[in-house]
Amino acid sequence: MPRDYYEVLGVNRNATEEEIKRAHRKLARQYHPDRNPGDKQAEAKFKEIQDAYDILNDKNKRAQYDRFGHVGPGGFGGPGGGTTFRWGAGGPEGFQEVDLGSAADLFRQFFGGGGVEERFDRQTRGRRGRRAEAAPETQSEVNIPFLTAALGGKVNINLNGKELAVKIPAGVEEGQSLRLQGQGPGGSNLRLVLRIQPHPYFRREAKDVILEAPLSLTEAVLGTKLDVPTLDGTRLTVKVPAGTSSGARLRLRGKGINGGDQYIEIKVVIPPPRDDRSRQLIEEFGRANPQSPRAGLPWS
Repeated sequence: MPRDYYEVLGVNRNATEEEIKRAHRKLARQYHPDRNPGDKQAEAKFKEIQDAYDILNDKNKRAQYDRFGHVGPGGFGGPGGGTTFRWGAGGPEGFQEVDLGSAADLFRQFFGGGGVEERFDRQTRGRRGRRAEAAPETQSEVNIPFLTAALGGKVNINLNGKELAVKIPAGVEEGQSLRLQGQGPGGSNLRLVLRIQPHPYFRREAKDVILEAPLSLTEAVLGTKLDVPTLDGTRLTVKVPAGTSSGARLRLRGKGINGGDQYIEIKVVIPPPRDDRSRQLIEEFGRANPQSPRAGLPWS
């Protein structure tokens, strides 16, 4: 019997979309075949994780799964087309498994009438037939540029000498997969696992984009203005308040990925004093502007 998809990803049934994506990213990295070469157990676990994510990351599929579980709205039978029936909805605790005969008795109690066994047999044979006819699947990895993953676009890939133009939705994440029906070798379905290339200066945190901006000591103390790039190629002027410290973040609302934000992360670059006069000026500044930056820390 397939494991409950929520259990596979280690999230509860009320998990948000972001919690599901975060759990998937963590597990996909841990069990990815590239990190576990030759480990069949890790490979099976990775496929199980991908299958769970494909369902729970799609609102319609998730709603159907929450209602019907693994059997789906119109089919009965256990994995592999066996003669078990899952009754109920939700996680493993919400299901009971009964054999075909018991399930027929159960349906007769609710719906009455004859021919229950015949209907069950027709359903289970149909289920087995659909599984037997399922198309094989080929898996491949594809590297996509950071900006294409963020903004969406097309990438061209070469698979066994065949050129494919693949449309990438905006906001895809590392380890996420796309299914292309009939595009694999011999007409098999193709699962593309996405590998996102790093960007020279942007980095990503979920839907937010981070840009590190170095400041001189003078700029940090007195404040300044910065012209910074954004994902769509435009440049914006950002005001840095006087007294800004390293690690501070300035937000550009809505300039991230799919409604996320862009943050300018400040990094103050401190030079050593070049001569005695410079040292004296710094000391005078310190006396005129006393600080206790470690006051109140538990280890101070």
